[in-house]
Amino acid sequence: MAEAVALRVAIVQMKPDKGQYRANLRSAGEAFSQLAADSPNLVVLPEAAMTGYFLEGAVYELAITAQRFARDLAATWREASGGQTADLVAGFFENDDGNYYNSAAYVHVEPRAERIVHVHRKMFLPTYGVFDEERFLSRGRHLGVFETEFGRMALLVCEDACHAITATLAAVKGARVLIVPSASPGRGIEVEGELASITQWRDTLRLAAMEHGVFVIYAGLTGFEGGKGMTGSSFIVDPRGSILVRAPATEACIIRADLDLAEIDRARATLPLLGDLAAVLPNLLLDPELPLPRGGRDAADC
Repeated sequence: MAEAVALRVAIVQMKPDKGQYRANLRSAGEAFSQLAADSPNLVVLPEAAMTGYFLEGAVYELAITAQRFARDLAATWREASGGQTADLVAGFFENDDGNYYNSAAYVHVEPRAERIVHVHRKMFLPTYGVFDEERFLSRGRHLGVFETEFGRMALLVCEDACHAITATLAAVKGARVLIVPSASPGRGIEVEGELASITQWRDTLRLAAMEHGVFVIYAGLTGFEGGKGMTGSSFIVDPRGSILVRAPATEACIIRADLDLAEIDRARATLPLLGDLAAVLPNLLLDPELPLPRGGRDAADC
């Protein structure tokens, strides 16, 4: 089946009540109801959208299986939309047989069934400043690229996308759309009325989009948790680095954009940096000065 050439996206920028999973599902349902009259193909929600982010030890009580999260999210969408077909992405805390992860799921929802297309487990768990994720959670170990009706995509949860290598590897593996659910507290001195952390996110993801010729969909959590303000500011970047649509920092809201997926090929033809990288990457990775596992005894000791 040929891939779709257009992708209608909605970002639901959530302001969750901390620890109130069912209440936050209802809030998501209210937002879904607003989308139903003109239903998008893809709805993206932030990191930890149904629980809030700063849970600390409560994560063990609120973490659930990916199957249950997909079922709950799909049921909420069906009820709100009247059973329309859509793809949903949202972040959640995952319990996988007693292993706990900060995860994001991509779920395909049909009128009578749902299917988990992909689950990404956050790989970079921050432990600096106000963050202490690695104390409570395990790291993800794999960066997967997955097939959708709209082409190959990858999920990166918050700090995963702050490291240039993750977007690079996802693009080299074939991703044409990067989805970044995030929960980012405001940091840094305001520059022209904007917090430095908001500027940093925009600059980082614009560069990733331009370098690799990909769309980037960033969904930010908003609201306050324990005196820490989440900075929302959800946005979508096209493959040439232009911001297509952007949300405010402090409001729960919905933003939409229609993506012309053919623009990916046009951008890559104009600036073929990804093709150049694919050609040179083997030489870069075989550099003996890189701290990578090698064959033989050294690999066995790693």
